Amino acid sequence: MKKSVLILFLFLPFVFCAQTLKQTIRGVVLDKQTQSPLPGAIVAVLGTNPIRAAITDEDGKFRLDSVTLGRWALKISLISYKEKTQTVILTSGKEIVLTSELEENAVQANEVTIVAEQDKTKTNNKMSTVSSRVFSAEDASRYAGSRNDPARMAANFAGVSGANDSRNDIIIRGNSPLGVLWRLNGLDIPNPNHFGSLGSTGGPISILNNNTLDNSDFMTGAFPADYGNATAGVFDLKMRSGNNEKHEFLTQIGFNGFELGAEGPFSKKKKNGSFLINYRYSTLAAFKYLGLDFGTGDAVPQYQDLTFKADFPTKKLGKFSFWGIGGLSYVELLSSQQSKKNNLYGYSGRDTYFKANVGACGMSHTYLLNSSSYTKFNLGASAQENFIRADRVDTMTRPFTIDPEYRNNSNTTKYSANFTYNKKFNSRDFINTGIYFDLFNTTFIDSTNNFDGKGFITLRDYQGETALGRLFFQWQHKFNDKLVLNTGLSYQYFFLNSSQSPEPRIGLRYSINKKQSLSFGAGMHSQVQPLYLYFATSNTAQGNIATNKNLDFTRAIHGVLAYDVNIFNSVRIKTEFYYQYMYNVPVRNRKDYFSAINLGADFNSPNVDSLVSKGTGENYGLELTLEKFYSKGYYFLITGSLFQSKYVGSDNVYRNTAFNGNYVVNLLGGKEFKIKEKHIIALDVKFTFAGGKRYVPIDLQASIAYGDEIRDGSQAYIKQYPEYFRMDVKPSYKLNTRRFTHEISVDIQNITQHDNVFQQIYDLNSQSIKTDYQLKFFIIPQYKLTF
Repeated sequence: MKKSVLILFLFLPFVFCAQTLKQTIRGVVLDKQTQSPLPGAIVAVLGTNPIRAAITDEDGKFRLDSVTLGRWALKISLISYKEKTQTVILTSGKEIVLTSELEENAVQANEVTIVAEQDKTKTNNKMSTVSSRVFSAEDASRYAGSRNDPARMAANFAGVSGANDSRNDIIIRGNSPLGVLWRLNGLDIPNPNHFGSLGSTGGPISILNNNTLDNSDFMTGAFPADYGNATAGVFDLKMRSGNNEKHEFLTQIGFNGFELGAEGPFSKKKKNGSFLINYRYSTLAAFKYLGLDFGTGDAVPQYQDLTFKADFPTKKLGKFSFWGIGGLSYVELLSSQQSKKNNLYGYSGRDTYFKANVGACGMSHTYLLNSSSYTKFNLGASAQENFIRADRVDTMTRPFTIDPEYRNNSNTTKYSANFTYNKKFNSRDFINTGIYFDLFNTTFIDSTNNFDGKGFITLRDYQGETALGRLFFQWQHKFNDKLVLNTGLSYQYFFLNSSQSPEPRIGLRYSINKKQSLSFGAGMHSQVQPLYLYFATSNTAQGNIATNKNLDFTRAIHGVLAYDVNIFNSVRIKTEFYYQYMYNVPVRNRKDYFSAINLGADFNSPNVDSLVSKGTGENYGLELTLEKFYSKGYYFLITGSLFQSKYVGSDNVYRNTAFNGNYVVNLLGGKEFKIKEKHIIALDVKFTFAGGKRYVPIDLQASIAYGDEIRDGSQAYIKQYPEYFRMDVKPSYKLNTRRFTHEISVDIQNITQHDNVFQQIYDLNSQSIKTDYQLKFFIIPQYKLTF
């Protein structure tokens, strides 16, 4: 008897291992245009035998229990609606809770079914026609080199250049990164990155938590009328809701920090509300002690961030959501303590102390007026703060001589509100209209020491308020299921100087057949200048005078022609040709190469006075995407862009912009190997080729004579650094047990150790030109546990 018990005990773990692991798929199916629940929709798990399926109830909800773990394609169908296929990845550590939207047919017809990963050409935005795609949180974590960062992930798409290892700024079609709009849960937010300067849109580390994001949209041109104050592109991000039936937890350690997360219902009995919260703290200091170089040289960035969301659906009053993100970051870049290693973020001969804090929070209310219309109201606030202290260091003396050089203490607080109304008249016609309002409370205070015996002089000293208002109207008309028209009008008004901008938009899509389509999009777009630019001052005998307050919007006209073809069910080719004309760009009021079109190329927020809105520019190019959506255990994505980006300053010289790299090529691919049900091994690979960054060369003799860096403006942006090349490899392993899912990955970046130039600077102490290089060899290990 004892032997039998012992034998049973020894074999018990293998009995459990042999058990088939199951998980739940549930969610809700909605009408894409009205957000009304759709009862009677069939949700089927393709590939199961016998096929597993469920029918949505009167609230549009469905539930599929005891589905075997793995990657499954769900086919969602309903009479008079277009079928939709959506991919889910079932793990033992987390339930799948979906919100799926179906689009009504204009005319009853048979629809092609795409049996693959979710069709990424179909965006959340109902009015998008060209230059747009949807991306998932899994994309940001799957792609090699992306670091769980949506911006770095988007750098793999056609038309986007991200050949910068130090920051996640993205250059879209040769435009400045400052032209990108970040929107989260319906509110426009400031730069969502650690160590981001005021007015910029990028940074070294994203505050956005990949574990809290839902499927979101990314647009690169000719975007719909509900987006304003942007000339380059749009990130329209959405946070997912927490699980409203059971509590789930997450712990993760990796490049983005030590992370803890929790989600679940407020009450297990009522199940009518849920929460989601994640906290991260920097791991770079710990890795530094272990001798791992994360590209920051001798500086150790310190940062932490918090993300949360709470949802409260009601039966009669609609759905209420409350959310927030916030990050604190601080770093010291000390030339006085610098070793011989490159310090990627620092400036030669200077000690810099940089603190950057940013946060945003909001409340959203969605109310269904009836089965064909709904309203949405968003209210929120955001803030961004910078503190910069820079001292000049003479490392040739002993002890070092340190002299104060620059001080900056600036912040912007924004209060935002918007209201939209959405109405579907029938299966052919849909409208939405809305109003946006942003109130800015700003403080810009900075000063510098030119070491001319006059001490510190004031650059900007402004405290006050201004506002930006916007109205929009959009109409979608389906002539039939082959021809769709999206048209709209946006209007912006800037209260600081009464600038205004009416902006018509139009999009037209024609489906040639079930596999091919032609699309056209065009529109006018405009953007206020970075706020710090309005308050730059000129030092005169009468005192400091603000000379830029009357700057107009920077304006752009976009035109895009696109052709899509699905070669097979899961493989598509997309080509786009675009042209953009920029005008009313700030340039100097005297002959000079400067143009605000080049702002955003570095970490600075320069004080440039005496500007006028008379500059122009243009971008044009051709883009190609060859993509196999994830199916049969593998995927690939090949994107190529050929482009020109030019501008004219006040000197009337037709030049390259700082962002005219001329070409970008990305090759990505990945393969999963499933070992029974519990073990999944994956390998992802990425290659990036890009034209070198353009720069203004240093005039060495003038710099030596002046005692600081002087650039040769007559040669602005003619030369390029050598071509950028990087290869990244990411092996990963996933283990599912009865209650836990373990994920381990190692992202090996620049595995060939290619020398990519980051910048050239003037070394104050050696009086020579110094070349800094980007990441030589970068290893990012990560472990994630969900349960």
